[in-house]
Amino acid sequence: MKIQELPDTKKLYLFELDDVLYPKQDFLLQVYYLFAQFIEFTEARPVAAEMVAFMKDTLLAEGEDAVYEATVKKFALKADYRENFERLQANGHLPLKLFLFENVQTLFKKLNEQGAQIAVLTAGNPALQLNKLRHIDWMGYDKKLKVYFTDELRFRNIDPFTYIASEHTVSADDIYYIQSKLI
Repeated sequence: MKIQELPDTKKLYLFELDDVLYPKQDFLLQVYYLFAQFIEFTEARPVAAEMVAFMKDTLLAEGEDAVYEATVKKFALKADYRENFERLQANGHLPLKLFLFENVQTLFKKLNEQGAQIAVLTAGNPALQLNKLRHIDWMGYDKKLKVYFTDELRFRNIDPFTYIASEHTVSADDIYYIQSKLI
């Protein structure tokens, strides 16, 4: 979807997180770096640089779901490192900030000037998504931003759009949800 195609009559714009507001790969590569550093320290093997490169190549060639198992196999790791890998994703402190896409920054500015409300509605593990949110450089927009977790609302048998509309005192028709990367 192109930014120019967004309707400018809505009162609330909801954004998914990964690959919509920022490049998810930026988060993953930093987690891979942390994991490789953890392995190097724990096993006292100088493998961090090679492991990060391998994990990145695997991510690009086979996708996120293949990375952990391929890394365990390639570097002959103990299978019980999965918990550490997942913990780093949900709780790890990234060495670098995550940055909003440039066109999202421009859109946020435009929406702010129009008086529209901005919020995030993200699917997936709330702890993991929250960790990503913590590391984004929001450029001050976070002061006016509310975040909602689809999985948490559905777990509580709450329709996300009805709930969010009520929270923002708008009708569901006044909400526009952006789930894919804006170009």
